Amino acid sequence: MKKLIQLLPLFLSCLCFNSCEEKTTNTEKTAVEERTTPTSKVALDKYTSVKLTTDISQLSAKEKQMLPILIEAAKIMDELFWYEAYGTKEKALADAKDSEVAKFTNINYGPWDRLANNEPFVTGAGEKAAGANFYPKDMTKAEFEAADLVDKNSLYTFLRRNAKGELITIPYREQFKSQVEKAAALLEQAATFAENEGFKKYLSLRAKALLTDDYQESDFAWMDMKTNHLDVVIGPIETYEDQLFGYKAAHEAYILVKDMQWSERLAKYASVLPELQKGLPVPVEYKQETPGRDAELNAYDVVYYAGDCNAGSKTIAINLPNDEEVQLKKGTRRLQLKNAMRAKFDKILLPISKALIVEDQQKHITFDAFFSNTMFHEVAHGLGIKNTIDGKGTVRAALKEHASALEEGKADILGLYMIKQLHDKGEIEGNLKDFYVTFMTSIFRSVRFGASSAHGKANMIRFNFFKENGAFERNPTNGRYRVNFEKLETAAEALSQKILTLQGDGNYEGVAKLVAEIGKIDAELQGDLDRLGAAGIPVDVVFEQGLNVLGL
Repeated sequence: MKKLIQLLPLFLSCLCFNSCEEKTTNTEKTAVEERTTPTSKVALDKYTSVKLTTDISQLSAKEKQMLPILIEAAKIMDELFWYEAYGTKEKALADAKDSEVAKFTNINYGPWDRLANNEPFVTGAGEKAAGANFYPKDMTKAEFEAADLVDKNSLYTFLRRNAKGELITIPYREQFKSQVEKAAALLEQAATFAENEGFKKYLSLRAKALLTDDYQESDFAWMDMKTNHLDVVIGPIETYEDQLFGYKAAHEAYILVKDMQWSERLAKYASVLPELQKGLPVPVEYKQETPGRDAELNAYDVVYYAGDCNAGSKTIAINLPNDEEVQLKKGTRRLQLKNAMRAKFDKILLPISKALIVEDQQKHITFDAFFSNTMFHEVAHGLGIKNTIDGKGTVRAALKEHASALEEGKADILGLYMIKQLHDKGEIEGNLKDFYVTFMTSIFRSVRFGASSAHGKANMIRFNFFKENGAFERNPTNGRYRVNFEKLETAAEALSQKILTLQGDGNYEGVAKLVAEIGKIDAELQGDLDRLGAAGIPVDVVFEQGLNVLGL
């Protein structure tokens, strides 16, 4: 592999995206103020609007026919996620009669601000349950652990109470019977238009999976697809929403248009995983697994988000499937959502750097580095270990509700490790300082997602670990930060060792202690983040999306 990263500038030069109230009467406003907090309007300013577009001229006639069908299926995932996150969407919107509160409720899929640690913004909403709507609100952890239910840990069951008040499980396929039947029919319909045989097979298998709650066969089929132009990620996938145990998967959907040329070139980076796995800075037992060799790295424009991925902070890259068996046999696919990524860089990361980074290091904030850091974050999910070294099960099961945050932290820090290793080998061109300063600035961007976000929590841990190890200095006079490059490298290696060891040991207590001790924002950092809000720098984006935006 020879200096593949030099291809990025050409790729980046072709990226593009498009960015783009209603008053109430005094009587209506008074009624709303009795139920809502006075900050609901301000909270809307956390988001900036972006249009999700792509060059649809590159799509065939049949692919254009598929898009409306896939969007309809995605909307069903949105409906299912509403139930998982809150309950009844209609009730949530009825409780937020003010138009701005209703907008904010839609963004958050409920009356809790996802970018403010799930604080309620509608009076009477109460505290958001850690287990969202996956479990009875009055269920304790001890009651769950004591329940003799074989599928209680399943990714695809709800916990409910029977007439006697006893815990029971309800499979997703039963709870959502009518909705998944409709979604499955839509995927089968879309398959009739698919010109790519691999995509056709995947759509049919995914339709079957929605009806059976058995997703592994469709995950293998998704990994086998190589040349499809359109793609859809759909179903119950991530466990971020379940902050009680991290067991339950939430529904979501992405509809994607693949950049075929650049996906072919970027995918070559995945081939370095086995070599980098061997060089991880931990004892051999913590890196004994061999990453799947069929892993891919692809670039896309995303044209539709729905459900979990659309709630609060928006995803800019994907690493799937989550099934550990599929990962070990096939690897994963890493999807870089370049139009969403570019929007966040221009509208959020650059303004943050001007506010918080010392002037002489601002030149090191580049989109090339942001793209690469994000890309290698996804590749790094394939490094490390998926099963605990004591042979008692998966890391995800052992670390429960902390698994997602620690995994995101691992991917961030090992992504930086990969960049350093490949740069030393001459495989990546450019100034390492660009990657480091952009990485540090990205912590400020992601930490604003708050403790309710796995990514936000991971960034808080990393920020405080870096602070303890002198990876940066803060000027107390102007509140600007300077990266200490040598100490950042040392801190990154030490944090890599810590995370990989915690994962391999399945050390739940150790991870809980780490989160409790440094997974939080101190007063000084909070003051700096408040300055970003006061300067009008958005925390994240919301999307204008759909057929009209695409011009179909």
